[in-house]
Amino acid sequence: MAHAYAHPFTRTDRSPTAIWWWTLDRVTLTLALILLVLGFFFSFSSSPVAAPHTSHYDTFYYTKRHFVFALLTAVVMIMVSMLSLKGIKRVSVLAYGGAISIMAMLPLIGHAAKGGRRWLELGPVALQPSEFLKPALIVLIAWMFCEGQKGKGVPGVTVAFCLYALAIGLLLIQPDVGQSILITIAFGACFFISGVPFRWIIGMLGAAGTGLVGLFFIQPHFRNRIMGFISPDADSGFQVARAKAAIANGGLFGVGLNEGTMKRLIPDLHTDFIYSVVAEEYGLWLILIIIGIFAFIIIRGLLKAMAMQDPFRQIATSGLYIMLGMQVLINVSVNLGLIPPKGMTLPFISYGGSSMLAMGLTLGFILALTRRRQEEIPQDDPTKW
Repeated sequence: MAHAYAHPFTRTDRSPTAIWWWTLDRVTLTLALILLVLGFFFSFSSSPVAAPHTSHYDTFYYTKRHFVFALLTAVVMIMVSMLSLKGIKRVSVLAYGGAISIMAMLPLIGHAAKGGRRWLELGPVALQPSEFLKPALIVLIAWMFCEGQKGKGVPGVTVAFCLYALAIGLLLIQPDVGQSILITIAFGACFFISGVPFRWIIGMLGAAGTGLVGLFFIQPHFRNRIMGFISPDADSGFQVARAKAAIANGGLFGVGLNEGTMKRLIPDLHTDFIYSVVAEEYGLWLILIIIGIFAFIIIRGLLKAMAMQDPFRQIATSGLYIMLGMQVLINVSVNLGLIPPKGMTLPFISYGGSSMLAMGLTLGFILALTRRRQEEIPQDDPTKW
């Protein structure tokens, strides 16, 4: 009797598509797609409240755009996951160069909003180049660290620091302290994994701490965020207070779909504070599932990265996973009122074209780096993928 379903690829199939499928981390891909679907579903709760604040009167304006961005994100993630190691490096160079070029022009042509000039308006779409800078930078510094360790005269560490310093400098001009902190943490992690002396790590931590103290006194936007966190009467403090109230109002099982009331008092409910909307309407049980999915992806990914023999793949994969984990941690911490607002989305869940597409690029890099290389597949036994 013929089987009702036949798999599109056999394990003996040596076509590029079949090799991609059987060498891919399909668990991580599946979980990422589940998060994308959840984010789209949650947009039905946030869009009706957020849309009236725009010039568009379509109740599901953000839901429709979210669907398009989620679909494009899935395509980007899958396409990038098919890249070779050389392809990953080339795409990173292009993404970094493009992002840096646009960021350098933002003070002149950028769109000002939320106390910063971080976006480039392209018709109906606002592009935030710093989102694409993050994964590209991590791959490039991992590449440079490895080149520097080969002892062939390539100043890899120096180049890596220059790439990092240029990125941070342009981010602070915008200003975007949150992204700067996130990139610094990921950069420091890559630096540590590459095997540098521990005293260098201590020096870097000291420099980062000194920089934050200096920013408080010379950067009004950063200082206002800190003071707003301390004083709940400020605008940013008010958002955090309402987010905490929404989470408390949801309890264990939530108040029901579109029954949330606190979300109507949170201007950024569809982006930075989608966590609190989900917590109020669906309850703690779904929030714990979402956090559990992220934790499983990241912990499992880091364990796989540490087992890699190729230094470039190990450093780049670890750095990307740490960056993903820190972004989740920062977003959740802001919603819980543990740290000041950072303007950082919850990966795959929050609305935001640039952040979603850049997260597709990030996961695409991770899936490409963690694929078993063709040369690692036993040629004498093609069933052992």
